[in-house]
Amino acid sequence: MDLDLPLIWAILIAVAVMLYVLLDGMDLGIGILTGLAKDDEERNLMTATIEPVWDGNETWLILGGGGLFAAFPLAYAILMPAFYLPVLLMLAALIFRGVAFEFRHKAVRKPTKLFWNGAFFGGSLAAALAQGLILGGFIQGVTVEGRAFAGGAFDWLTPFSLLVAVSVAIGYVLLGACWLILKTEGDVQDRARKRAFMALVGVGVCFAAVSLATLSIDPRVTERWGFSMTHMDFGKLLPLSPIPLFGIVMVVLAARDLTLNVHAPDWRPYLFSVGVFLSGYIGLAVSLFPNLVPFEVDIWEAAARDNALGLMLVGAAIMLPVILIYTGYVYSLFWGKVDPDEAYHD
Repeated sequence: MDLDLPLIWAILIAVAVMLYVLLDGMDLGIGILTGLAKDDEERNLMTATIEPVWDGNETWLILGGGGLFAAFPLAYAILMPAFYLPVLLMLAALIFRGVAFEFRHKAVRKPTKLFWNGAFFGGSLAAALAQGLILGGFIQGVTVEGRAFAGGAFDWLTPFSLLVAVSVAIGYVLLGACWLILKTEGDVQDRARKRAFMALVGVGVCFAAVSLATLSIDPRVTERWGFSMTHMDFGKLLPLSPIPLFGIVMVVLAARDLTLNVHAPDWRPYLFSVGVFLSGYIGLAVSLFPNLVPFEVDIWEAAARDNALGLMLVGAAIMLPVILIYTGYVYSLFWGKVDPDEAYHD
C-alpha cells in the first residue's frame, strides 16, 4: 500500500507546531508574567523555572517552518509574502527576548537592569501577539491568484486577527502561570495560581469568541460543523461535538483546581491548560482540513514530489525520536520545584 506522504508530512508539521505552542508558549507566558513580578527576586525565580529548557523549546518552531518550506514549497511561497511583517516582528522579538534573558542577569546599574527586564517582557509579549496575528490571518485566508499571493501587505491585520492575537497571548499567560504553580512554592505559587485563574477566565471568553468568529469566516467552515443560516445538521455536528466539549471540561476542571481552597496536585492545572489548547488546535484542524492555504490550496496540491518527501521522511524518522527523547530527558532531569537559593540573584 502506497503511503500518503503529503498527509504524513502535514501531520508531522502540525505536531511540531503544537509542541512549539505548548512548550515555547509556556515560557513566553512566563516572560509576560515577569512584567507583573513583585520584585527582582520573584522575577529571577520565574526565569529560573525555564532556564534549562527555554531555548530548546524553539527547536519545534524551526522544525515546523523548515518542514513547511521543504515539504510544501507552494504553500510556503504563498504564505510567507502574506505574513512577512508579523513573521519579522516575531523573529525580532524572539531574538531580542533571547538577548535580554542573558543580559538581564549581568546588568549592574538600575536603569540597565530595568531596560533588559522590560526587553524580556516586551519581547515575550510581542512574540505572542505576532504569532496570534499570523494565526488569525491564516485562519481567515489569503488572496491567491495564479498560485501566488496577490493580496496586500496588511491583509492579515483585521479585527479577527487582533482577537486571535489577544487570545494567544492570554493562553500563553495561562500556560506560564500553570508552569509556575508546578515549579514554585509559597507566595510566588499563590500569586501564580491567582493569575492563572484570571487568565483561564480570559481564555474561556476568548475560546468562545474565536470559535464563533471562526464559524463566520467562511461558509465551508460552518458547513463542516453542520451549521447554516437556515438549519443545523446534527449528523455532522454530533461526531465533532466531543472536541469543544473536551475543551469546556478542561476549562471547568482547571477552574476547580485553581481555586485556592482546592488542594489539587500542582501538575494538574498545567495538564488541564494543555487540554484546553489541544481542544482548540484540533478544532481548528477539523475546520480547515485539508487546506494548507485556506481556502485555496490543499496539502496535496502544495506538496513537493513524493521522492523528495520520502527521502526527507527517512531523515525525520531518525531525528524526531532523538529530539523527543532529548527534550523528555531535559525536562525529567530538571523536574521538581526550583530552589529559590539556586535561582539567579542580581
